[in-house]
Amino acid sequence: MIDYSLYLVTDRTHFSKEEFLSIIVAACQHGITLIQLREKDITTIEYVNWARDVKQITDNYGVPLIINDRVDVCMAVDASGVHIGPEDLPVKEARKIIGEDKILGVSANDVPAAISAYKDQADYIGVGSIFKKNQPVERQMAALKQLKSIVTDIPIPVVAIGGLTETNLYLLRDSGVAGVAMISEIMQSSNVTEKTKQLRRSIQLMKGGIYH
Repeated sequence: MIDYSLYLVTDRTHFSKEEFLSIIVAACQHGITLIQLREKDITTIEYVNWARDVKQITDNYGVPLIINDRVDVCMAVDASGVHIGPEDLPVKEARKIIGEDKILGVSANDVPAAISAYKDQADYIGVGSIFKKNQPVERQMAALKQLKSIVTDIPIPVVAIGGLTETNLYLLRDSGVAGVAMISEIMQSSNVTEKTKQLRRSIQLMKGGIYH
């Protein structure tokens, strides 16, 4: 069983490779349950090299590594799985390539798209952006309602992403999500160790419906 509770999506911007990898180590040591290597503006060989370095760490800590978009990179480094969006390889084709044993995540922002991905053998659905910057409250509430509808209508795990922070996690307390995905909240933290520990505690409370 995969634990989607605290899902780190990477962003190497502004970091040296050494700094980046040290963040991955700290996150794996202190509570991250899944990592998605999501890097843009990078050549294929660079992506493969970064993925190999990250996988060495995630394997050491028993944390599944997901590759964003690139099925070829996933297969090249034997990552745990791949996450694709609506403009990437079709879900059915991705499943054929990676086989039955790897994790297949799919981004979907409405119920029909989520159901389609489920039928095409996605293992989990990523839903976002839940809280866009400067988004009106009404839009936030609409995004939460859509998230809950997707959770209700599909029998596979749903992960929320987009603008999620330690301070707004409580808004997901009755959503039924399997976990939350975060980028800057962790990557940009001044203390990744303490931030990861606190997020794990907060998510446990949120999922238990007792977040205050």
